[in-house]
Amino acid sequence: MANFEFLDALGQIARDQNIDENELLIALANALLAAYKRRPDSAEDAEVEINPETGEIKVWGLELDLEGNVTREWDATPEDFGRIAAQTAKQVLMQLIRDIQRRQMYEEFANREGDIVSGTVQQNDNRYTLLDLGRVEALLPQAEQIAFERYEHGARIKVYIVEVRKTNKGPQIVVSRTHPALVAKLFEIEVPEIANGIVEIKALAREPGHRSKIAVASNDQMVDPVGACVGARGSRVRNITNELRSERIDVVPFSDDPVEFIQSALAPARVREVLLNEEEGVATVIVHDQQLSLAIGKEGQNARLAARLTGWRIDIRSENEGVEEEVVEEVWTEGDVVVDETVRVVEHDAGATIEESVIVTNAEGDHEEIELVEEVEPVEVAVEEEGA
Repeated sequence: MANFEFLDALGQIARDQNIDENELLIALANALLAAYKRRPDSAEDAEVEINPETGEIKVWGLELDLEGNVTREWDATPEDFGRIAAQTAKQVLMQLIRDIQRRQMYEEFANREGDIVSGTVQQNDNRYTLLDLGRVEALLPQAEQIAFERYEHGARIKVYIVEVRKTNKGPQIVVSRTHPALVAKLFEIEVPEIANGIVEIKALAREPGHRSKIAVASNDQMVDPVGACVGARGSRVRNITNELRSERIDVVPFSDDPVEFIQSALAPARVREVLLNEEEGVATVIVHDQQLSLAIGKEGQNARLAARLTGWRIDIRSENEGVEEEVVEEVWTEGDVVVDETVRVVEHDAGATIEESVIVTNAEGDHEEIELVEEVEPVEVAVEEEGA
């Protein structure tokens, strides 16, 4: 018996939920077969057939041989199967729609790992912040949040998709505000030359919430990469800074010459000379005395970011002057740690004292000062008197 109303309703559900109609028919047939199997008078082997043209539902009893081949089949549709079909269809369709929607959302966002999305803050506690992305919610863990940022309910923020996890309740999307790639993606949105491939981001170093350095190069000689990223009167980079809650961003030109690249990376400090030790991967940078603090940056931040950006271990030294004492100040980077080392040699009657002060600063800005003092024995030199 034809059931066109059933087919129309099924087609409407498929269109509304963006689900394949054949997928709905297959799932419904499997559910009806399970319902039929629960009947005491059911055939041992059976299958349910739903005619996609008429909507007619039939149960076929099957007789199988030892190899599983069908040797006989008959119409085993119960008289009251229409009522059973109606009840089963409602339950199955609701569950099936939920499962398909979860799968579709997972597939959609699984392909967007490494992308940037906008979300609205829904819930905030000590462990995580929950964001509404429209069809699905995203999790912003505390470890992925900028330390001093406060996410007010209803505020809209941009986040970077770090991971998409598949769960029984649907996809769980983990996002970040601290990932360095968030800065790169924001530049792709704000700078058409980057989106079009004319300007390329070569390197990026970031300390979330404080400062970022980004090195750019142009594939077109007529396009200035730094100017394109900064924009007219700084409009483009200002939009990114506002999104990152006033995080400072330094845009520097990339160079294949490591000396030029290191000089640019240490901006705004002016570098006098760069000496490279390629075997050890160390770059010794000489700066004027008045430029030393600028090259190092607050708590070694400028030197640390420049080292990450260039991939070189940077040793910053100032020009030294003095009559009675020699002062050499040295700042070098070791991974995420910056060591500020001052060695002072003071001469006196009893000999000389080497006073060494070492300040170690980690990526979080914590620092510790260690003072070492070493006495140097005087060296006696015999001087012969004239006429001896």
